[in-house]
Amino acid sequence: MRYLGEPHHDGSALYVSDQRPELGARVTLWLRAPLAAGVTGVHVRAVHDGEPRYAEARVDETRQGAGGYGRTDVWWRAEITAVNPVTRYRFLLRTRAGQRWLTAAGLAAHDVTDATDFRLICHEPPPSWLADAIVYQIFPDRFDRSGPMPETPAWALPRDWDRDPVIPSGPGTSTQFYGGDLDGITRRLDHVSALGADTVYLTPFFPARSNHRYDASTFEHVDPLLGGDAALHRLSDALHARGMRLIGDITTNHCGDAHEWFTTAVSDVHAPEREMFYFDSATGDYESWWGFKSLPKFNWGSELVRERMTAVLKRWLGPLDGWRVDVANMTGRLAADDYAHEVAAMLRAEVGPDAALIAEHNHDASADLDRDGWHGTMNYGGFTRPVWAFLRGPQVDLEHFLGTPGGIPERDGPATVATFRQFAAHMSWRSYVHSWQLLDSHDSPRVRTVTGSRERHLVAAGLQATLPGTPMIFAGSEFGLTGVNGEHSRTPMPWNRPADQDLATLAGYRELFGLRRAEPALRHGGLRWLHADADCLVFARETYEETIVVCARRAPGAPIPLGEHATGLYQAADADVIPGDGPLVSMWRLRR
Repeated sequence: MRYLGEPHHDGSALYVSDQRPELGARVTLWLRAPLAAGVTGVHVRAVHDGEPRYAEARVDETRQGAGGYGRTDVWWRAEITAVNPVTRYRFLLRTRAGQRWLTAAGLAAHDVTDATDFRLICHEPPPSWLADAIVYQIFPDRFDRSGPMPETPAWALPRDWDRDPVIPSGPGTSTQFYGGDLDGITRRLDHVSALGADTVYLTPFFPARSNHRYDASTFEHVDPLLGGDAALHRLSDALHARGMRLIGDITTNHCGDAHEWFTTAVSDVHAPEREMFYFDSATGDYESWWGFKSLPKFNWGSELVRERMTAVLKRWLGPLDGWRVDVANMTGRLAADDYAHEVAAMLRAEVGPDAALIAEHNHDASADLDRDGWHGTMNYGGFTRPVWAFLRGPQVDLEHFLGTPGGIPERDGPATVATFRQFAAHMSWRSYVHSWQLLDSHDSPRVRTVTGSRERHLVAAGLQATLPGTPMIFAGSEFGLTGVNGEHSRTPMPWNRPADQDLATLAGYRELFGLRRAEPALRHGGLRWLHADADCLVFARETYEETIVVCARRAPGAPIPLGEHATGLYQAADADVIPGDGPLVSMWRLRR
């Protein structure tokens, strides 16, 4: 399947003049149409106050050469007004083959709904640093220990760091305790920095009765098992001294059943805290996350919940630069109650313009984005799933596909591109590029287990390093650690286990994410799909100054013409043809 001949537009600076428009601003848009596409006229349709308006586009220039792959491209230009906080627009094309619509989902020869229209967003933008971030996720109990094993708490099952394997399921999964702490993270920051990462994301650090700590017993202080408040400040200070940032993990949907708010609510039916949870007045039973009674659910209809949770998020800013919001998709939602957007907008306004808010969401998050709430999502649906389906190993045998029964399907290149485009088309470019693109996490199997080989694993890492969005690396994947589910993937880091360190994978991560750090086009460029076949994806990341062409192959295949001479950038020689080697990710640079 070739995409090269299609007219193209995306939300990047190459096509949209103002990346942070204010309400009422005039914004210039460009459409790129290959001469061979036969486009004879272009209008932009923008929706003003619910009503479509049309503006005629004019030919701005004709370009040939670099970025056009030997073809002549006609660039059309038009202006629209950002009338509403979210202003939707699309292009109406007259071609020799008839009338066509161009939306973020691609070209259509039939009428389509507004769901995939491009969007201008006038809400306050995300923090400026977020667009350049490379995030490194750390599960504190398993990253490093700064000293001897601490005294084991009553709830915990002590485990030896290098000798006891992680229990993947059944008794002991949530209580196995390896004793990692925050000072252990601080002493390993050279490792994090060497990967190109500049932002550390910690899973919860509040006291709890589990190793994952999503059942917080208080939000008032850091768990002493992790070193307490002082250790968090030492970690934060060390990161900030390097120009790096720190993101925490907050459970806005629930707390633990040992939390002081909940214990007060349970012990006194007249306590103000009673309204903070969903109690059945007849039975005294309460709502909890997925029926786990250790995780009572907050009632965001309560002003006390709003007041106290807002105070928690604000209190820890300074040491923290933002929050990843656990089960954001369920926060404020229960039966007829739906406070989800209200909560997101309130928290964003309260934490201020410099703090990041990234929502956990493992399917379609588009309904919760593009407004004045979450800055982005953990993009399992639009990134992790298509990468896994394209690069899954032939022997992989997992019981579900990120929650979907039936294991991981195998999908070819065109189906993979269709998934990428479908999810990206339902959110603005702004939300897309500020969402976390992850290959795995503490809640999923490891990408090495999914792909089954170093070669395919590094192809996956190449896609993560080169596609739009914010890469999020789960600590240990750079060493090729394995895991069949989220619990099993929380393997202690192999600092003293050379046999568990795949140094070739580590070197690949350092080079790939070093390139992302070094190349503006890989962080801020537009995205144009060029080619997809059964085993190969080719796309371009483009700025006005240059184009980087990326080829990701899961298996060897036929060479593909580049159309012009290109300079090899990663695992590629100067060439005018993309070789058929694979599994491999390779890159070329084209300059104007």
